[in-house]
Amino acid sequence: MARGLLFLSLVFLTLALVAERRAAFRKRLNASREVKPVDLPHCRLIKGIETGSEDLEILPHGLAFLSCGIKYPGLKCFDPHKPGEILLMDLNEKNPEAVALPIHGDGVDWTSLNPHGISTFTDEDNTVYLFVVNHRGLKTTVEVFKFQEDERSLLHLKTIQHELLPNMNDIVAVGREHFYATNDHYFSDPYLRSWELYLGLKWSNVVYYSPSAVREVVSGLDFANGINISPDGNYLYIAELLGPKIHVFEKLANGSLTPLKSLVFDTLVDNLSVDPTTGDVWVGCHPDGMRIFFYDPENLPASEVLRIQNILSPEPTVTRVYAEDGSVLQGSTVASVFKGKLLIGTVFHRALYCEL
Repeated sequence: MARGLLFLSLVFLTLALVAERRAAFRKRLNASREVKPVDLPHCRLIKGIETGSEDLEILPHGLAFLSCGIKYPGLKCFDPHKPGEILLMDLNEKNPEAVALPIHGDGVDWTSLNPHGISTFTDEDNTVYLFVVNHRGLKTTVEVFKFQEDERSLLHLKTIQHELLPNMNDIVAVGREHFYATNDHYFSDPYLRSWELYLGLKWSNVVYYSPSAVREVVSGLDFANGINISPDGNYLYIAELLGPKIHVFEKLANGSLTPLKSLVFDTLVDNLSVDPTTGDVWVGCHPDGMRIFFYDPENLPASEVLRIQNILSPEPTVTRVYAEDGSVLQGSTVASVFKGKLLIGTVFHRALYCEL
């Protein structure tokens, strides 16, 4: 009798724990949040992008790089056999189109490119370097390219891989050989990743890379995601997807970061873009994260774009610039502007070009 009661008690406690974890999991993913539409009238889908445009970077003179075709464990992919690409758009053109950039150099098989976060760095000679987070099986690398503008191509310079950079999501370059990167998971194995996500283990982090030293500079994040830097280079912004928060740090001369404040949102914040002129932060968001991680064609992942003005002030202004239920654009991850033109990218779907 006693053993039977003990067994039933253990079953009851186990079911209660599972129910509590499930409820907490759904809450962290912002499950079932309704999306109030915010329309932009002058928009069109970008031709040729069908399998995602997870990140994008716009140069000050209007050339935009887009990383397309990511294949990420646990996420939808509409064409798993299509290689990833880096596309280029010239936003100075009246009707800009996206074209794939040829990649040259060192014999690497770029048909296996699996690009995620990207960042650019322009040196004193106006040479542009493109840093690309690339997933190779269970490992991630940073691929560094030189942008050959006259030829509209990329020259591969080097591959960076390090034990402290096992699961990179996004990157921000702060020099030709220096960058910060977010690791969105602790575990590389997809099965263990799922449990890490389900249990709410805040084990992801931010790492500073330089040729002389690589070290963790931020820890204890719940799915570290987008990262970017202020126009003056003094402040770093980091998105904690399942926080959901954007953290503001002061960047020190030795690469260390001092926390200043955090902004909390009612939507899951993904990639961050910074307007080099105004300093405004543009954010691609997921109103309901359940729809991203558990894709259902009958319940499409929505899209949402936020603009944060005066982020360093005591009271930043947050504006919902765009929002819709997924019927046009599924799973927005990034948004960036250039002279009244807005690009919005997604995890695995299309990309949108708008005139504001």
